[in-house]
Amino acid sequence: MTPVLFDNSSGGSGGTRTLKGISPHRFSRPAPYQLGYASNEDNYILLYWNNQVVFMKDIQSENDLRKISLDKVGIKGIRYPIIVKDKENKFQNTTGVFSIYVFLPHNFRGTHMSRFVEVLNRHSNNLSQKNLNNILDDVKGTLNSKEAHLQVDFPYFLSKNAPVSKIESISSYDCSFIANKNDKMDFTLNVQVPVTTLCPCSKEISKYGAHNQRALVSVFLHMNKMVWIEDIINYVEKSGSAPIYSLLKRSDEKYITELAYDNPKFVEDVTRDVAILLNDDSRISWYKIEVESYESIHNHSAFSSLEVKKGDR
Repeated sequence: MTPVLFDNSSGGSGGTRTLKGISPHRFSRPAPYQLGYASNEDNYILLYWNNQVVFMKDIQSENDLRKISLDKVGIKGIRYPIIVKDKENKFQNTTGVFSIYVFLPHNFRGTHMSRFVEVLNRHSNNLSQKNLNNILDDVKGTLNSKEAHLQVDFPYFLSKNAPVSKIESISSYDCSFIANKNDKMDFTLNVQVPVTTLCPCSKEISKYGAHNQRALVSVFLHMNKMVWIEDIINYVEKSGSAPIYSLLKRSDEKYITELAYDNPKFVEDVTRDVAILLNDDSRISWYKIEVESYESIHNHSAFSSLEVKKGDR
């Protein structure tokens, strides 16, 4: 369709315009451009540029005859600065990788991808866990959808002292806020913690030494009160054969190596030990644990998982 142009001789301050019975739309954005939406059975978008209004067909809102609704459509992998609560320092600035989706009814051909970014821009000064509910409401309203989904992945940084030398270094942990909203919001915290695991079987059958490796423990949880990311890191690091540090001197390496040897763990052991600590935390109402050990002498990983809803067990 060729865009239809309208003259705006009154200037660039905004106003009301109509065409062929379409409901008027109030333009409120400043010059040199203003964007508005007008709806009739054909669906149109109005674009104001240099004292002219461009009247264009809205392709995404075309009626789709395949009658298949889509669970999630939207944008994935856009980076924005965010603020995360920090147990020691109150707040921590980091970078979030956002994925935002809505439910798409069967009668719409597509969604409007740019509007997801507009929502992020509107909340750019308050991209925090506390504001997720407002962001989801804005997504639902802006995209006219009954359901919205948001996931933000981010590195969380924690200062740690080596066990013997006490030298300080920074460790990073991959975390996620996962939020969904229909009538009410469902929020999940995900924290991924690397640990060392040393194989009990290898230790038992070997004359000396035992194979050991890095394992990744991923904890998903629902909470009824604030659970700090640091609390989950602490639970997991207690449950491995030994914790992992960014910086170790020789005395520290000796300590960690011997600690792991004296504390051998299968992935099953790690899963159960983390579960005991999560079970004892009344702030947590549901959790899922996944443990993957990147085996040093095998060409596969070892894996274990557990999902628990408190009260069901």
